[in-house]
Amino acid sequence: MVRKPLRRRACLALGLAAALPAWVGADNGAPATIAKVKGSIVAVGTFERLRNPPFSFAGTGFVVGNGLTVVTNEHVLAKELAAERNEMLAIAVRGADGSAQVRTARKRAVDSLHDLALLEIEGVPLPALRLGNSDQVREGETYLLTGFPIGAVLGLYPVTHRAMIASLTPIAIPAARADKLDARTLRRLTSGPFVVFQLDGTAYPGNSGSPVYHPATGDVIGIVNSALVKATRESALSAPSGISYAIPVQKLRALLAGGG
Repeated sequence: MVRKPLRRRACLALGLAAALPAWVGADNGAPATIAKVKGSIVAVGTFERLRNPPFSFAGTGFVVGNGLTVVTNEHVLAKELAAERNEMLAIAVRGADGSAQVRTARKRAVDSLHDLALLEIEGVPLPALRLGNSDQVREGETYLLTGFPIGAVLGLYPVTHRAMIASLTPIAIPAARADKLDARTLRRLTSGPFVVFQLDGTAYPGNSGSPVYHPATGDVIGIVNSALVKATRESALSAPSGISYAIPVQKLRALLAGGG
């Protein structure tokens, strides 16, 4: 192995540090930001009073706007609800005493093309996250994502991962076989690809709907919606690929503007 002179290595390191944004590679308030963001993270699923447990976890969501609007992925929402058993859309959030509080929800708006959904909840407003500008995101920047990876097993305790923007890549998300095509996939294919953020962070089942946000400000720049699976769904747990994708928040802004 060839060793470079210490002086040269030091100069190179200083040059790289000067070229990076000040918050990259340092926490720059990240612990405080995470603590604040966690209050806006909710679990999304369904509620059925006589079921055990009554709340069935499906994915992650986060609160925006007036504190009563929840953002998640469309694919997190149940395709059908058991009306005969009074099954309802619901969210769960940690109370001050540490217990999970369940609130019923209603579907407000959906953007199937970009896999986004808005839910409305009632009650006391929850802390809302601020939306950033995803048009300013650049490759190489580092962000955080908070959600409930494998929430049905690990419990509803928000977990935070770090992720770098590995690529701004166009995607249409085609189905593997023709018999697996559905209306949402067909709309994506006919509308053409759109740009998403490819992340080098690991996302697990349950992370869908997690906000991707700036570690210093907490401003949301994307919404996690999928992870690259090597072979089977089970391999996403035993051997995660470390590649995941997020929908730029500008798509969410458009849905909020036209979503009632």
